[in-house]
Amino acid sequence: MTEVYIDGASAGNPGPSGAGIFIKTAGGDVMRISVPLGSMTNHHAEFAALVEALKVCRREELTLLSVRTDAQIVADAMEKRYVKREEFKVYLDQALTLADEFDFCFVKWVPSRQNREADGLAKRAIKMNEQP
Repeated sequence: MTEVYIDGASAGNPGPSGAGIFIKTAGGDVMRISVPLGSMTNHHAEFAALVEALKVCRREELTLLSVRTDAQIVADAMEKRYVKREEFKVYLDQALTLADEFDFCFVKWVPSRQNREADGLAKRAIKMNEQP
């Protein structure tokens, strides 16, 4: 099973944002990806990180995913397949559509200390917004 750690971060709320994606495949391969997201809030960045990670996994033809996030709102939304705030619905709809394409895709909340690699990648992605 492929382990996928995701994190979204913003420098300001809203502000320059980024997604961090750390992937460890069942075969032991590791991918570290930083995706600049432009300006958005932290919660938007957390959802965007999930969508970006699922796109990467689809492109890499990974089929069994255990996704870990330190954003409770993202884990709860995926589990319940519902968000209270309409502004997050577009992300949830994208994530659910992508997740349904995998043989198995589970999103689980983890404490921040278990998500340090993805956090560092997200912070790096924030800085990428500023590069020409």
